[in-house]
Amino acid sequence: MTEAILLVGGKGTRLRPLTVNTPKPMVPAAGVPFLTHQLARARAAGVEHIVLATSYLAEVFEPYFGDGSALGLHLEYVTEEEPLGTGGAIRNVASRLRSGPDDPVLIFNGDILTGLDIEALVATHRSSGADVSLHLTRVEDPRAFGLVPTDADGRVRAFLEKPQTPEEIVTDQINAGAYVFRRSVIDTIPAGRPVSVERETFPDLLSSGAHLQGMVDSTYWLDLGTPQAFVRGSADLVMGRAPSPAVKGSCGDRLVLPTARVAPDAKLTGGTVIGANAVIAEGARIDGSAVLDGAIVEEGAVVTASLIGAGARIGARTVLSDVVIGDGAVVGPDNELRDGARVWCGAVIPASSVRFSSDQ
Repeated sequence: MTEAILLVGGKGTRLRPLTVNTPKPMVPAAGVPFLTHQLARARAAGVEHIVLATSYLAEVFEPYFGDGSALGLHLEYVTEEEPLGTGGAIRNVASRLRSGPDDPVLIFNGDILTGLDIEALVATHRSSGADVSLHLTRVEDPRAFGLVPTDADGRVRAFLEKPQTPEEIVTDQINAGAYVFRRSVIDTIPAGRPVSVERETFPDLLSSGAHLQGMVDSTYWLDLGTPQAFVRGSADLVMGRAPSPAVKGSCGDRLVLPTARVAPDAKLTGGTVIGANAVIAEGARIDGSAVLDGAIVEEGAVVTASLIGAGARIGARTVLSDVVIGDGAVVGPDNELRDGARVWCGAVIPASSVRFSSDQ
């Protein structure tokens, strides 16, 4: 395996305001853009050439990663003029691939944190003679996902999108967002229009008699599409629960970038990340959270399972739990926000103006 397509064109709507100024794959997780972890894992599995299918804020990627040589990769970038969906994005970059018709091409989504054994997926693809092989994972509640039942040999029997009744839940196996395509199959995807690989490409291939193979790998898998999941994924990377070659060594309960300033009595736990040039003042307590570059958390503030955007300021004694603070926002002293609250980029909340109540 030497070649891959990475789908990084989504707008990250569920992650706003984190993605107002930054595309979702470039939001920092464990101190580096999330995309860095995916690229590092692909390289560790032997991938050498990756084409990035970009769209939203496409201009951000190449200035950061360049030609990929720093990661031991050769990167190329293809920008969609109009959103093309997952299948359309794959087809749109096909001209940049170098593989022969029967060679395998790895394809993965830019918002999945996983411990997938990439080499095992490729080996399964080769040994089964499949046209497309899919990474499947098992989840306790599959209602929010696409179900993929397979036969005893792992061959895919159907694609069932987001079942709503108990009778429709025929398996706990879901599409985990990583695939291996036979190179020639990519050219059968219609060009120049939006195509969903999940709702159109895979069902059409199955109905035409193509061989689609599933490989169940349930090591670690997390869809980072929501702020809560993104913060948890970052913490899991720091604590070693999620594997990534981009995390060097064991960080333990905290990861503080070298230029950050943290008061000696501040308490950082639960996989908390403190970004470059951020400031954590005396008596602050931060658990399972990410404080991005240049943000300030003032004295006595308590932050739990939250994400503080770049350049934001959290006032003294303010309490945040399960919230997102956008880039450059200011939450004044003595406020309390909980349970999924989001403060937009650049917004200002005056001192003592918001107090959370369980009755609200």
